[in-house]
Amino acid sequence: MSRVDGVVAAVVTAATVVPALPRGWLVALLALAASVPVLWRRRAPLIVGLVVGTAMTGLVLWEKPFLPYGPLVAVYTIAERSDARTRIASIPLIGVGVYVSLALPHEDTEVYRSLAALFVAAYALGTGSRARRARAAELAERERRLAGERAAAADRERARIARDMHDIVTHSVGLMVVQAETGPVVLAASPDRAGAVFDTIADTGREALTQLRSVLGTLRADGRPGPAPGLDTLPDLLEHARRTGLDVILDAPDPLPDVPPAVAVAAYRIVQEALTNTLRHADATRVEVRLRVIASALEVEVGDDGRGAATTDGGGHGLIGMRERAAACGGTLRVTPDGPGFAVAAVLPVG
Repeated sequence: MSRVDGVVAAVVTAATVVPALPRGWLVALLALAASVPVLWRRRAPLIVGLVVGTAMTGLVLWEKPFLPYGPLVAVYTIAERSDARTRIASIPLIGVGVYVSLALPHEDTEVYRSLAALFVAAYALGTGSRARRARAAELAERERRLAGERAAAADRERARIARDMHDIVTHSVGLMVVQAETGPVVLAASPDRAGAVFDTIADTGREALTQLRSVLGTLRADGRPGPAPGLDTLPDLLEHARRTGLDVILDAPDPLPDVPPAVAVAAYRIVQEALTNTLRHADATRVEVRLRVIASALEVEVGDDGRGAATTDGGGHGLIGMRERAAACGGTLRVTPDGPGFAVAAVLPVG
């Protein structure tokens, strides 16, 4: 019960009871019954309407004229607060109550019009208030959903950036570590090739910086990311892996398939992470990357001849990230670490 309800009940009670006091205690009791229950109008609108309406009918039959403040407030509340079934049921009850209150005292036609207009206005005001409240609730719910969608989109974007950062850093650092470890061996065995090893390390670092700037571009105030990698940059990725001494074979259509940008980025990152795992864990000498577009889906498979079950990302987030990338495109990813070698296969819808 709000403070507003108390004020409304007090005003209605005063306006109804004060004129009844000089007319005897029975009239005053009827006036109280026609006004005080308004205090509980929000808890039981129809019951309050019946009580104050009946009391007001008795009051005008006993001694008139009395303005129906309590019934008007009750009708307003019924229209504003009740469900559809209660509102429909209340209409004939209100009509009968008003008619009896006017017909038995033999009121003239002008009073009929005036009171009918008052009760219709009260019902219309209550209906309008209920519509406004429903509209406000709808807008609040829509805002809540939009806020949830914005939060979910922000979470997805953070996860995407984290996956990109993981893929770029682990792949590039993995290549650089492999090259750095083989550098002294190459320098001792073939000094002429040592320069190529260091050039590869530098190229890998520069490529990593370029990709990091692209990813971090989404965090700038203007929100403009740099160019994203895709199938067109896949040959460069494979060439970096070849410079480590790994025999990398690309089995793909020529030209490379034209797929949506999100699918192209996912395919690139899956191949990148698979190559990183091969370089860091598989002890492999050969890896094959296969691309196919079959039945409106891009099939990506990366398989090596390494240690099979031992080819993991060390309990890190690589395989999890690949599965998340595939799922984000509506696709699937499976790994087959059993037996010799290790394979990663993704199916990414393109249509």
